Amino acid sequence: MRLRTLLIIITIACVLFVCGCSRRTSGEHDSKEITVAAAANLTDAFGELGKRFTSQSGIKVVYSFGSTADLTKQIENGAPFDVFAAADIEHIDELNTKGFVISDTRILYARGRLVAWIPASTRATITRIEDIVSPDVKTIAIAKPDLAPYGKASVEALRALNLWSQIEPKVVYGSNVSQTKQYASTGNADVAFIPLSLVKPNEGRYIEVDASLHQPIDQALAIVKASSKQEQARRFTDYIMSADGQAVLKEYGYSKPAGE
Repeated sequence: MRLRTLLIIITIACVLFVCGCSRRTSGEHDSKEITVAAAANLTDAFGELGKRFTSQSGIKVVYSFGSTADLTKQIENGAPFDVFAAADIEHIDELNTKGFVISDTRILYARGRLVAWIPASTRATITRIEDIVSPDVKTIAIAKPDLAPYGKASVEALRALNLWSQIEPKVVYGSNVSQTKQYASTGNADVAFIPLSLVKPNEGRYIEVDASLHQPIDQALAIVKASSKQEQARRFTDYIMSADGQAVLKEYGYSKPAGE
C-alpha cells in the first residue's frame, strides 16, 4: 500500500515537472516572437525589415497585413497584436484616444507615395493620369477609400484632376491595396492606384501621382497597450526608426514625414 502511494506521488511529481518545463519552454519561445498588425502597403517593405530585425535581435516577427480600418477594428475587439503600423495617422490617434495603444510610443515612421500602376498586360495607351478616361481603359482598381488611406488619396487626386465623375463607373474596389494590385496583375483591371512600395522592379509601368493632389500619406505606428511583450515591441519600433530601418523604407519608396 505504501509502495503504491509512493508510486502515485512520484508519477504526479513527474507530470508537474514536465508541465512546468513545457510552460517555461513555451514562454521562452513566445518571448522571442511578436505579432505586428501592418497596413497592406507595408507587405514587401516590412517583410524585409522583419528579416533584418530578426537576424539582429533573434526576435521573430509575425505579420497580419490588411486594411488600416479593418486592423483598427480587430485591435478594438481584442486581437492579440503587439504593434500596429497603420497607413495613416488618424487610426492610431483614434486608438490612442480610446486607450488601446501606449501614447508615448506613437511615432510617424514614413510618408507613402501613390502611383497609377499599369501592368504589362494592359493594351491601352496610358502615358499620363488623364489617359484613364480613354474608352480603351475599361476598368480601374482603387482600394476602398473608407478602409484604405491610399484609396482615399486616390479619390482625392482624381477629384482634383476633375476626372472622378468620368471614371467612377469604371472603378472596382479592393478591400486593401494588395487586392487592388491583384486586380490589375490578373488582368481584371487596366490600371491600379497603389503605393509605390508595392511596385516591383521590371513589373509593368507606373506614373507617380502628384503629391499636391491629395493629403500627405503620413503613416504612424504604436505599441498595443494589451501587449505582453512591450519590451520586444519597443525594440522592433526602435529598429524601424533606426538608420537601417529608415534606409529599408526608403528603398521601397517611402520618405520621412515632414518635421520628422
